[in-house]
Amino acid sequence: MFSRKLTMANNFTINEAAYLCETDFPISTGTLFIISLIGNGLLLCVLFIYEKLTSVTTIFILNLTCSDLIFTITLPFWAVDHLHHWVFGEFVCKFLTAAFFVGLYSSVILLTAMTVDRFILVVLHKWPSNHKCAIGACIAAWVISILASLSDAMKVKVESWEGKNFCYDESEDTLGHYLQVSLLFFLPFAIIIFCYSAILMKVLQGLNRRKFRTVAVLLCIVAAFFICWGPYHIMLLIKSLNTNNDCKVLKRLAVAYHICEMLAYSHCCMNPLLYMLSQKLRKHLLSLLRCEKVNRKKRERSQLELTPLLARPHN
Repeated sequence: MFSRKLTMANNFTINEAAYLCETDFPISTGTLFIISLIGNGLLLCVLFIYEKLTSVTTIFILNLTCSDLIFTITLPFWAVDHLHHWVFGEFVCKFLTAAFFVGLYSSVILLTAMTVDRFILVVLHKWPSNHKCAIGACIAAWVISILASLSDAMKVKVESWEGKNFCYDESEDTLGHYLQVSLLFFLPFAIIIFCYSAILMKVLQGLNRRKFRTVAVLLCIVAAFFICWGPYHIMLLIKSLNTNNDCKVLKRLAVAYHICEMLAYSHCCMNPLLYMLSQKLRKHLLSLLRCEKVNRKKRERSQLELTPLLARPHN
């Protein structure tokens, strides 16, 4: 799957040994795809129907949901690649690589921006949080993500090896690539740790239950991202630094990598569940599932139709 694209190189020397010793593990990307599509789709409906899109938190959640959906659309293709190798051609290889990294980079940048916004609002009290700043931060996040992902997409190509096609990174500087990916992960992680440490200290001092609840939900969202993606990035660095070609070592690395990969991919399903910690969003979701708004409109329409009949004089 995607691990092959990241680990294979043009000369097929060290990485050939890694490939031959790699153990295949079916990752339930189809299940993750369905759960994420339903969960994030419902969340989008709730945001558009019930929430005001002028709220800073709503703007960030909306963009994070779009980021998850962009990442989600790549999952069926990696599943097919895992089962049948790459069958989609070079353009799709580049496009899906870009989409994969746009989803990853935009998530971490948006979470960082959301955390900094909470830090400014709760700790500094200097710069009032407003939707224009949030929109500007989201636009910047998407621009940075797209530009960073384009460099990744340009490095991949489709090449045949032993009668099978592979979508892989043709760059020989795999360590540099891993460091770039990790930098866009661990640097935001450090910023988020600093911000949330200050936020929690401030909130706990004030003992404001409402603020604490909001911060707790956002903290859960951020924590889930790093719990899911942290082991994956650590394994990327370990694989890039590994020089041991012993088949047992490579198989153990493959097992650990695939477990971390499965955990990372599952993140796109988690955000809708975490957002439901908010009582308001939970109430809106129940209303949406019961189609209360549609039923209310039907009742109002039927009442309007009955009003002229009730107003007629009876003989």
